[in-house]
Amino acid sequence: MSQQEQLSQKDYVKKCKNAAQEGNVVAQNTLAYMYLHGHGVKQDYQQTVKWYQKAAEQGYDIAQYNLAVMYHLGTGIEQNRHEAIKWFQQAAEQNHGEAQNQLGNLFYQGLGTIQDFVMAYFWWQLAEINDIDDANNSITQLIEKMTSSQIQQAKQLLQDRAVKH
Repeated sequence: MSQQEQLSQKDYVKKCKNAAQEGNVVAQNTLAYMYLHGHGVKQDYQQTVKWYQKAAEQGYDIAQYNLAVMYHLGTGIEQNRHEAIKWFQQAAEQNHGEAQNQLGNLFYQGLGTIQDFVMAYFWWQLAEINDIDDANNSITQLIEKMTSSQIQQAKQLLQDRAVKH
């Protein structure tokens, strides 16, 4: 990396840190990503979690999803599937497709929650609407395990959500 590139990277990090400290959620999420991967800063999981948390608490769906992944995997923070579900749920309610897909996975597998095929179907169906490719395959496999009553229940949940939104 040339000296000029290093300076511009330092400038970028400085501007990002300033904006993040001023409460800019995009800058907070970006700074967290930089700490996660060591881009322009030393890799630091505590800083990663700190900045994702700040942006997530302000309702930024991308940061909510990223924080949920950290909790789900236990990266830089103690693994906590209940916290993961909380943050996935908040992002999913804002139509974050990947968060919806992850909730489908968690309900299907019963990780951090009871196994619930109805809720797995519900979240995967919403993920599919948001163009998440895996969701359709997941739904197809899930339907084979569901009763007709469970499928009707899931479809009713989707109709109820459509009315609310």
